[in-house]
Amino acid sequence: MNKKLKRQSFAGDMITYAMVAVAYIIVEIVLKTGNMSSLMKGLLVPLCTYSIMAVSLNLVVGISGELSLGHAGFMCVGAFASALWTNLMNGKLPPMASFVLAVLIGALTAALLGFLIGIPVLRLRGDYLAIVTLAFGEIIKNLINALYLGVDSRGLHLSMKDNMALGLEKGGQTLIKGAQGITGTPKLSSFTAGIILLLISLVIVQNLIRSRTGRAIMAIRDNRIAAESVGLHVTRYKLLAFTISAAIAGAGGVLYAHNLSSLQALPKNFGYNMSITILVFVVMGGIGNMRGSVIAAVVLTLLPELLRSMNDYRMLIYAVVLILMMLFTSAPSFIQYRDRLLSGVRLPKSRES
Repeated sequence: MNKKLKRQSFAGDMITYAMVAVAYIIVEIVLKTGNMSSLMKGLLVPLCTYSIMAVSLNLVVGISGELSLGHAGFMCVGAFASALWTNLMNGKLPPMASFVLAVLIGALTAALLGFLIGIPVLRLRGDYLAIVTLAFGEIIKNLINALYLGVDSRGLHLSMKDNMALGLEKGGQTLIKGAQGITGTPKLSSFTAGIILLLISLVIVQNLIRSRTGRAIMAIRDNRIAAESVGLHVTRYKLLAFTISAAIAGAGGVLYAHNLSSLQALPKNFGYNMSITILVFVVMGGIGNMRGSVIAAVVLTLLPELLRSMNDYRMLIYAVVLILMMLFTSAPSFIQYRDRLLSGVRLPKSRES
């Protein structure tokens, strides 16, 4: 039975990877034939970004069982750390190498912050954890909005006042300009890079879930007291999941930052609404369902744009789709019907035995 479950899990993972690969091939064919509008071209990288963010948050909400409302804060940290790196390099490295290093720097910076934040925060539960993570996301956004950072021959200069307070030498460069953010970031993101990062994120998360560590994390989620009674270190496992989730969110922030020439820590980009939007992707796609998170992120990002011409009915249709997706992923009767569709025709009992 255990081998059968492993085969089913492996097959499910392969279906998820194949789904992403087929979507990439179809989009590339449409791009090569010139049949895609400029609006859809502009949405390709954001679709990958939101899918990565949904997968990363689902690791915390679905697998670890904790509610985080400040996930956009990790995205913000990864975005600004990577943009700062590429601006410091200023074309000294090849674009591909610069982007790969930017992804590593953004992911590691977000992971470090996630680790430091998680140590005190993950001792809380329920609403208290959600409130603290929400506060963290807002603090990060507001700190970056007030930050001025410059560089000259004497090194880096930091100020929380204004640009003049940096005291830069003639020829010095201001890297972060407070509320104006970072400008001049090279556009290194592409749909191909986004798909690769999404696949890497899925591989990391799916392998973690199937591992012994993942089973321990889910055991803690299902029954904390029972997990503690058999010797599982609850905080350590939760902190591991939280840190990995933050790292993946940081990588999503890198992809987001390098798709824009100007990056600001605006509320619509990294604020509370962004965190809630990502949480909606997770809930609509099914908590703990990585494939569903990707599908929900794509559908709910594309839908408002596809319905833009229907001004009178756009939000009504969007609300109906949200309700149907919620029923399909959460209602017991819909779940049973979905499972019957996916399982197909079963063999007779005599053959199974």
